[in-house]
Amino acid sequence: MLAAVRTIAQSSGSGQHEVAHKTIQTGEQEAPVKALSLEEESPNATQSERRQIAVIDTVEAVQQAQGEHELPHRKRKRRKSALSSSDEPLPLDASSQLATAATAMPTSAFIRRRMATYLSLSKPRLSLLVVLTTTSAYSLYPIPDILSSMASPATSTFSTSTLTLLFLTSGTFLSSACANTLNMLFEQRYDALMSRTRNRPLVRQLISPRAAAVFALLCGASGLLLLGLGTNPTVASLSALNIFLYAGVYTPMKRISAANTWIGAIVGGIPPLMGWCAAAGEVATSEHHSWQDLLFSEGSLGGWALAALLFAWQFPHFMSLSHTIRADYQNAGHQMLAWTNPARNARVALRYSIAMFPICGALYWGGYVDSGFLLVSTACNVWMAREAVRFWKQQGAGGSARGLFWASVWQLPLVLVGALVCKRGLWDGFLGTNESTSIYGDQELTADGGSLGMETPISLQRKPPPDINLAMIGFKRPT
Repeated sequence: MLAAVRTIAQSSGSGQHEVAHKTIQTGEQEAPVKALSLEEESPNATQSERRQIAVIDTVEAVQQAQGEHELPHRKRKRRKSALSSSDEPLPLDASSQLATAATAMPTSAFIRRRMATYLSLSKPRLSLLVVLTTTSAYSLYPIPDILSSMASPATSTFSTSTLTLLFLTSGTFLSSACANTLNMLFEQRYDALMSRTRNRPLVRQLISPRAAAVFALLCGASGLLLLGLGTNPTVASLSALNIFLYAGVYTPMKRISAANTWIGAIVGGIPPLMGWCAAAGEVATSEHHSWQDLLFSEGSLGGWALAALLFAWQFPHFMSLSHTIRADYQNAGHQMLAWTNPARNARVALRYSIAMFPICGALYWGGYVDSGFLLVSTACNVWMAREAVRFWKQQGAGGSARGLFWASVWQLPLVLVGALVCKRGLWDGFLGTNESTSIYGDQELTADGGSLGMETPISLQRKPPPDINLAMIGFKRPT
């Protein structure tokens, strides 16, 4: 009897295995059919995503045949994790998107096509990021008390001059457009080998190299002129140095050594110094307005801290980006750590993500921001550091590269905006704690320069008015 029971159990077990095997075979046969139905339901999905969803549905069919049901929310979570683990490339850059949009415009819209083409040469997203970092440093510069006392309490800690800010913004954008256009001119041949850049305007021959060179020359000359006239020569010199480093050093070095990433990080750290020097030049005295005073004085520590912030941010941002397109870089011959040394690529991203903590702390310890900035920056830095740890552990797999990339995209503007919101003394005027005294106070009338901590020469000190004899000029004192 026991032998009969054992025989029945074995037959039932083999029957279940046969059913599962038949179900798997049926699922494999139905996978193309499901892929076709998915294509009809979601035409925007990529081919790899459709295949992954079809495979997931096949596995679910097998589990259902075996009686292993799964809750709907867990099913959605598994699908999402399966799709995020794929190494799909990131979307095209703004230059490629604008070039594609210009091509799709009708021939009658000649002016719009030309404007979109020239704008694509400037790499608008990158140029706007450069402008953001420059103006943030300009606005974060501490205004001296003598200037803030002459302004209203609510606006005493904002930028020193709106006109200077306008010159700084326009000049910085034009200078960045010049550098980016030169970069495309020098890399036209190699951009054609990369899927992310093969739609750029020079590659698609939407504009001639000569016209692009003229555009770069005009942007560079006008940008440097605006910075020199509207701010000071130090800012214009820093901008010219940045154009040279980006187009003349970083661009050709990409084909020589992986150290090009560090040169690119220096390029990213210079714009905050430009904004800081633009603000410092407005309040500098005639005796302390040289480039040494603007760059290497005690008051320039905040500008260097912001420059270090941008320098460190470049690495987690670019290392994660380059990992997703490492095959393109290898195909084009660009020496990037993402494919030459992936392990070091992940370590560098983690190292500089951790360095963001003391750099943000330096802004607080220097007295430029309030304690609220420590909370904002720490939260943002913890998020990016966590993604960097995951990127380092998984070596970019499992969607960790995408996670670090998008964390860096959001971390930088949040930290900069947090620094501006938490600027030291910004809220004193709104809260009524900033008691500004008039510059014509009694103490200042009795001793010129006393409120500024300066000794007034005896010859310039004010003397009390003499006792005038009113009877001598026809008046009589009242009796």
